[in-house]
Amino acid sequence: MPIARVNGIKLSYDEYGTGEPVVMVTGSGAPGRMWRTHQVPALTVAGHRVITLDNRGIPPSDPCPDGFALADMAADVAGLIEAVGEGPCRVVGYSLGAMAVQELLLARPDLVHQAVLMATTGRTDALTAAMTAADMELSDADGKLPPRYAAYVQALQNLSPRTLNDEERLRDWLAVFEMSAVDRSGVRGQLGLQLIPDRLAAYRRISRPCLVIGFQDDLVVRPHLSREVANSIPGSTYAEIPGCGHYGYLENPAAVNAAITDFFTGRLR
Repeated sequence: MPIARVNGIKLSYDEYGTGEPVVMVTGSGAPGRMWRTHQVPALTVAGHRVITLDNRGIPPSDPCPDGFALADMAADVAGLIEAVGEGPCRVVGYSLGAMAVQELLLARPDLVHQAVLMATTGRTDALTAAMTAADMELSDADGKLPPRYAAYVQALQNLSPRTLNDEERLRDWLAVFEMSAVDRSGVRGQLGLQLIPDRLAAYRRISRPCLVIGFQDDLVVRPHLSREVANSIPGSTYAEIPGCGHYGYLENPAAVNAAITDFFTGRLR
């Protein structure tokens, strides 16, 4: 796994395939390998060089225990694009990663050709504030949930009713969640970054073509919040994937990948 030195930190990343570059930015607590199962194969087949990264705070990137801001994450993506000698390029962000990409679009539009923003928001609503405060309190109290309990809570928060009602699929998801439980203390630096002021007016200055993807059954970032972002970015396209929760890019990767590749090629209007 190569390491780039950007903004005074070590940032780990991976590269796959050849062709026009796509940089992919994950959400809270997630490593870059989350893209590897579904999105990397689809994009490399479509002729792209895919670059995934572990955001600061996610090992083996530097933990940055003194804290950091969303602007730092955006600057890291900019630094990585420059470090690998690409730009302008396509950038895909998910959840917190999409929020960082939105700040990148404002700060360094010269580095972005097109952007895809999944499960994103441009403001802090009451539910996001409550969930974030609870996560931070649990982390600061060294609260460690039993793996099976954490797994079912994660399933309820992030999966659609369609998946929850499919017992065979649900058992597979629960097993994955239980085996890959996130150590909240290890990602403490990322908690709270989604508590942003209302940025929707600022997004009217975004000048690059954007696709915003919402997930119909998302309880973490309800799709109306993503539609607000799309409505704020001039000329953007909005697509809502049905039957998906917050993990829509993993629940229905075929639909998500088709939307991304169609947008990149101009077939999605």
